[in-house]
Amino acid sequence: MRRRASHVMKNRRVMRFRFCGDLDCPDWVLAEISTLAKISSVKMKLLCAQVLRDLLGEGMDYDKVAKLTTDARFESGDIKACIAVLSFIFTSAAKHDVDSESLSSELQQLGLPKEHTTGLCKSYEDKHTALRDKLRESSLRLGRLESVSWRVDYTLSSSELKEVNEASVQLRIQAQGLESGAAETTLVSMTADKFRVMLIELKQAQTMMNALH
Repeated sequence: MRRRASHVMKNRRVMRFRFCGDLDCPDWVLAEISTLAKISSVKMKLLCAQVLRDLLGEGMDYDKVAKLTTDARFESGDIKACIAVLSFIFTSAAKHDVDSESLSSELQQLGLPKEHTTGLCKSYEDKHTALRDKLRESSLRLGRLESVSWRVDYTLSSSELKEVNEASVQLRIQAQGLESGAAETTLVSMTADKFRVMLIELKQAQTMMNALH
């Protein structure tokens, strides 16, 4: 299955998925889709319940998780990979407010069997609101914003055919500390793709805030 996933990653065209913030699915997530498919659909849903409990701060029963993956003969690394990929799917989908039907369609496009997708998305739908509330509580909080400055840096890298300029965005954010009251500086470096995602989310947040007035 891993060999098949590697073949798919090498040959598939770049696609954009809502649950990934309208970016292509990370290769490591695609690789572990085949691992999830080794679990029965019933146990998949039970595993989803454990991962969601952990994401919501209720704790995970690791002994139960180990028993759920016994039939698939998972090693420790496989179990951790399943937990990691499910955590990513749930948090990323909730973060981008993706509905369960759209999530189901996108996961099936990535190769997750329909019966597995059904259980996963039902679990996600049941906890969607609670998960978004939890993510909102743990989101980055800043004091009063003082100033924002930015610059774009280009790194020259070469390939066999040509030289490529890779852009990265450098942000400098100055804000009043919540506790100290003093000015604090936060430096953020991100790729151009991540900056585009952030810009989309900021525009969505601005739209939501404007709607409150």
